[in-house]
Amino acid sequence: MFIINVEGALFRDGKWLIIERSTKEEHAGGLLSLVGGTVENEGNTKDLLERTLKRELYEEVGVTIKDKVEYVRNTTFMLGDGKEVMDFVFLAEIESGEPFAKSTEEVEEVLWLTADEIYAHPRSPIWLKESIQEAEVIKRSKKATNL
Repeated sequence: MFIINVEGALFRDGKWLIIERSTKEEHAGGLLSLVGGTVENEGNTKDLLERTLKRELYEEVGVTIKDKVEYVRNTTFMLGDGKEVMDFVFLAEIESGEPFAKSTEEVEEVLWLTADEIYAHPRSPIWLKESIQEAEVIKRSKKATNL
């Protein structure tokens, strides 16, 4: 059985919203990451991934996002304790709020970084780089179709 995790790729003024995970975090503490978190069991429901994404972005960095989010990718990985995680990344837009480290237990710092800065950062794990690469492709594709 998988733990389900969601992450939001938010882009503004040429930069991506990235957090430095708290060193208190058991998984990937101190590394850079997109903002996100785990899905909670709500029984029979719809749009659970999207609602979880909204909740996590508000809880961790104090922003609300627009309703429409776009799927970027999914991956699986194993935690140190052997539990398996399925991670879903979505492209989203901020509706209101200015990001800050609201949940200091989870977020050490909030950063706005270009894709190149993310790729070059020493605490940027491969899965973050790959998520940004794929989000960049979608973002460019959307821009091209809006011309």
